[in-house]
Amino acid sequence: MRKPGSVLVGVSLLLVGCVSQPFFPKAGPLQETRLEGQGRDKVLVVNISGLLTSARPANLVDRLLDRPSLPARLKEELTKAQEDEAVKALVLRINSPGGTVTASDILYHEIRSFKQKRNIPVIASIMDLGTSGGYYVALAADRIVAHPSSILGSLGVILVTVNAAGLLEKIGVEATAVTSGPHKDMGSPFRAMTEKDRAIFQGIIDSLHARFLAVVQEGRPGLTESKVRQLADGRIYSAAQAKQVGLIDEIGYLDDAIAFAKQEAGLKEAQVVMYHRPGGYRPNIYAQAGQFSGVEGFLPSPSLSSLQTFLTGGPPQFMYLWLPYAMQ
Repeated sequence: MRKPGSVLVGVSLLLVGCVSQPFFPKAGPLQETRLEGQGRDKVLVVNISGLLTSARPANLVDRLLDRPSLPARLKEELTKAQEDEAVKALVLRINSPGGTVTASDILYHEIRSFKQKRNIPVIASIMDLGTSGGYYVALAADRIVAHPSSILGSLGVILVTVNAAGLLEKIGVEATAVTSGPHKDMGSPFRAMTEKDRAIFQGIIDSLHARFLAVVQEGRPGLTESKVRQLADGRIYSAAQAKQVGLIDEIGYLDDAIAFAKQEAGLKEAQVVMYHRPGGYRPNIYAQAGQFSGVEGFLPSPSLSSLQTFLTGGPPQFMYLWLPYAMQ
């Protein structure tokens, strides 16, 4: 029987760094895994899921493993694919309610740039959600395929702020800001929004919304400008409704999207591959599908990071995001 002391010695050696293998290895370069299929040619599946943000992953495990932000990871994967002539088609597996305006636009821009450099088919496959920024990213593809039970739409911009002035007054706390102008602290949770503040915010939202509409019209050339404006009132659509109004091309599964990618690339046979970090397990095309459970940091919640953002008057964020996920 192993003595308790030997266990303590082993743990101590690990903690003080006497063991050469790090307990939490840093992220290494991307590796390729073949999920299915044969042949030299490849169809690459890229995962775009969860909240679209330029921030690095917030959970402890991803921090310890030094995981990059979503735009950084996508850029790295597309660069690797760009250098591999065997990659003949790209499938974007999208499952996202949207996210920040800038992160959504970066992802869209990187995919469009990749298409210009490689000139290969890009197919978007929307899973549970392809709303707001999630749909914005899908517009970079040549064809959009939505799962039969997908939710799409919510085309537009939202700004969520908090007014805690009444709450602070009840507990005897008063926040004071010395500013260089009357709108320097606009959006602060410590004072009510004025009509002038609201008008300024609305002007920015209208500008960002116009950009969204332009991207939709460019990605869906069959829709007129007036039709796009009609569809972009914030509502969501089922997959069947989205196809009927022209927001997507096909209703189908991820397998169907991969088949479309092969067809567009003129491939009868090809490997289906994904990129991943060392140590990850990728058994099939549904592997590495990220989950999301709401948005941290917009409204007060029990988490320490959200509380810190709330108490320090964190800045409002303009979002291409489906509203329920901004309110969690």
